[in-house]
Amino acid sequence: MSGKALLNIFISLGIASGVFAQGSNEPKINIPINRQLFHDNIVKEKQLLLGSDGKMDNEFTIESNLDIAQLATQAINHQVDAIRFMIETDSKIDARLKSGYLVGLANILRHMRQGWLKRQVNPSHFAQIFSVYKKLIEVNTEKKSIIPYVEHFPYDIAYTATLPRIFEENPSYNELKDLLLVKFAAQYPDKTFQELSKYPDSKHADSLIKAIGRQYPEQLYSYAQAGNALSRRIKSIKEDTFVKTVVELSEMKSGQIYFPFLDNLVKGKITIAELDAAKDDRLKYYRLLVKTQMDYARRALNGDIAIGFKELTARLQRKGNDEFVNEINALHESPNAIRFKCLQPLTAQELYYLAVFSDGLIYTSSYTQGVFPLMMSKINNRGDSLLMSVSFDHYRKFIRQAAGYNTLKTFFSTFPNKKDASDLMTAFVNGLEKTKGLEDGVDVADSYASLYETMPELANQMLKNVKANYERNLKANNRRGIAIYNILYKLFLSADPKQNIDLTKELGIPPVYNIPFQSFTNEKGEVITQMFFYGDEDGMMDFDIFVRTFANDPKWKLDQSNSKFVVAKTTSGAPVYVFANRPLPNTEDQDYVAQNAMQEYLEKNNLAPTVTFHRGHSYHAPTSVSYITPTSRVVFMGSCGGFFLIDSILKKSPDAHIISSKQTGYRDINLPFIRIFLENLRQRKDIDWIPFWKEFRAAAHITGMEDYIPPYKNLGALFIKAYKRATGEEEM
Repeated sequence: MSGKALLNIFISLGIASGVFAQGSNEPKINIPINRQLFHDNIVKEKQLLLGSDGKMDNEFTIESNLDIAQLATQAINHQVDAIRFMIETDSKIDARLKSGYLVGLANILRHMRQGWLKRQVNPSHFAQIFSVYKKLIEVNTEKKSIIPYVEHFPYDIAYTATLPRIFEENPSYNELKDLLLVKFAAQYPDKTFQELSKYPDSKHADSLIKAIGRQYPEQLYSYAQAGNALSRRIKSIKEDTFVKTVVELSEMKSGQIYFPFLDNLVKGKITIAELDAAKDDRLKYYRLLVKTQMDYARRALNGDIAIGFKELTARLQRKGNDEFVNEINALHESPNAIRFKCLQPLTAQELYYLAVFSDGLIYTSSYTQGVFPLMMSKINNRGDSLLMSVSFDHYRKFIRQAAGYNTLKTFFSTFPNKKDASDLMTAFVNGLEKTKGLEDGVDVADSYASLYETMPELANQMLKNVKANYERNLKANNRRGIAIYNILYKLFLSADPKQNIDLTKELGIPPVYNIPFQSFTNEKGEVITQMFFYGDEDGMMDFDIFVRTFANDPKWKLDQSNSKFVVAKTTSGAPVYVFANRPLPNTEDQDYVAQNAMQEYLEKNNLAPTVTFHRGHSYHAPTSVSYITPTSRVVFMGSCGGFFLIDSILKKSPDAHIISSKQTGYRDINLPFIRIFLENLRQRKDIDWIPFWKEFRAAAHITGMEDYIPPYKNLGALFIKAYKRATGEEEM
C-alpha cells in the first residue's frame, strides 16, 4: 500500500497525530491528523505575531507602552491556545466547522500581525479580538446572528474577529458586511470611497456618499468619474445639490481647476465663467485662490466652515509652491532682482500665504531676502494690519515660521502699539485646548525652541503664559488643556540646561537624548535598516553614490542580485543590513513596484526595520513614511514637510527619534549623517545624540547644517509623543 493511500485512511478514520493541552491543569487531547496542519499553522502564526516586534521570542514588546505590550503578550500566549482547546473539545462543533474555525484563527493571527505593523489593528484590542472570536464560534455553531456580538466594537475588532470565511455561512453575514462598512467609515473616513467601491449596492451607500463626500469632496469627484458601479450610484443621487454639482464638475474637461471654489459654486457666489477667465493665468488663478481662502477664513471665524476648505488650502499650497517658490529657490544663485521678479505683482496677503504654505520647501534666503521683506513693504510695514487682513488665518504657523527664520523681532517692530505685539503672543499661547488636533500646539512648541536662543525675553513671556494657562485649565478640570499646557511647560523648561528637566521622568516618554544599541537589534543581534530612493534624476544620482560608497568600503559587502532592491551588509562588527530599493522610473510608477517588492521580502522573512532613511525630495516623503513600521527607532527624513509629516511618522511609530530639516535637505549633509550613524551601529555603540551631533556637524560643516534638527530639539515631535502618552490617544 502506498504512503498516500495509508495517509488517506488515517485521515478518514480521524486517527490522532498530535497531543495538545491548553494549560498545565487541562487534560491532554488528541488532535486528528486531518487537523494537525491547521494547529501547526496557528502555532506558526502565533510565533510570527510575537516576533513581529523585531525579536523572535515569546514576548510582544511595544516600547512606547509596556502596559499594553504586557496585556497583548498575555492574550497571544494564553487566549490562542484556549480557543484551540475549545474548538477541539466542544462536542457541539462538528468536524467541518472545527476545521473552518482553526483555519480562521490562523487567518486572524496573520491579519493581526500585518495589521498592527500597518497601524490598522490596535494591540490594546488583541485580547478583545480573541474574546469576541471565541464567542462568535459559540454563536455561529448554533446558527444564530453574530451582529449583537460585534455591533458595539470598533472596526478593527469587529473586522478581525469576523475575518474567517466560515462566517460567510452565517444567516446575518450580509447584514454584517453593511455593519462593517459603517464602522470602516467611522474609523477611516478618508478611505471610505475606496471601500464603498466594493459594496456600491449597500443600503448605506447613499448616506455615506453624501456625508463622506462633504468631508472629502475631491474623492467624491474622482469616484464620480470612475465609470463603475459606484460612479453610477453617485450619479443616481439627484436630490442633493452638493453631490449634483460635484457630478457636473466631474463631467467637465477641466473640472478639478474649479474644484477649490466648490462651496461658492454651490452657493452661487461665483460662476464657471468667472473661473474660466482666471484658470489659464498663473497670477490670476493664484490670486483667486487667495481671495477665496481669505473669504473662507472670515466665514470660519463665525462657525461657517466651507465645504472643500481643506482642498482649497491644499490647492493654494501646491499652486504657490509650484508657480512661485520653486522658481525663486531654483534661482538662488541669481541676483535678487532676477530671482524675485515673479513675486513683484503679488500683494502682501498673497505673499503671506506663499510663506506659511511653503513650510519645509522654501529656502532660508528665499524667505528672508525675498518673500518676507517684500510682504512687509507691501503692507507698509504694518504687521498688525497684515494679520487682521487675513483674519489671523494660520497666524500661529506664521509666527512659528518667522521665529524659525529669525524675522519675528523685525515683524513685531512694525506694530505701532507694542502692547498689541504682546497681546498677540498671549493669544498665540492661549486657548490651545479649544483647537482641533495638535497642529497649533506643535507650532507653539517649535516657536519656543527658536525664541529661546534669539528672543529670550519673549520666550520667558511664553513660559509664564503657558504656566498661567495650565493653572486655568487645572481649575476648570479641562483634561485636554491640562495635558497640553503641562507638556509645553515641561518642554520649555527643558530648553534651559540649568533646569535639569528629565523629560522621560516628567512626561513619561522614552529617553530623547539616547537610544541603546540593543533597541536596534533583533533576537539574532542583527540591525535591519531600510532606505527609500526615487526614480528622478536626483534620486538616481543619490543611488549611484550609495552603491559606490558601499561597494568600495571593505567594511561592507553589497548584494545587487535582486532587480528591485540591493542589500548592503557589514563584513565586520555588528551585523547591520541596509535594504535599499532601486530608483526605477517613477513616471511609470516603478518606484512603487521596487519599494513594495522590498517590503514584501522584509515581511516574508520577518525582518523588522528599526531605522528608516528617506532619500528624496520632500514631495516623495509621504511615500517613504507609508513604509515606516512601529519597530522604527530612528527616522531620517533629510527634508521635512512640517507638522503633518511629523504627525504621520509618529502615527506609524509613536516613539521614533526623528531627524529632519526645516527646509530642503542637502546631499552633502545627508551622506555624512548616514555614514556616521551606520558606523556607530556597526561598532555596537549606543546612539548618544549630543556627542553624535557634534561629530555630525564637524563632518557636514556647510551652509544649511543649521536647519537640521536633532531629535532632542524637535519640541513639536516631543509634544505629540507626550500628548498621546498623557491622554492615551492612539490613532490608526
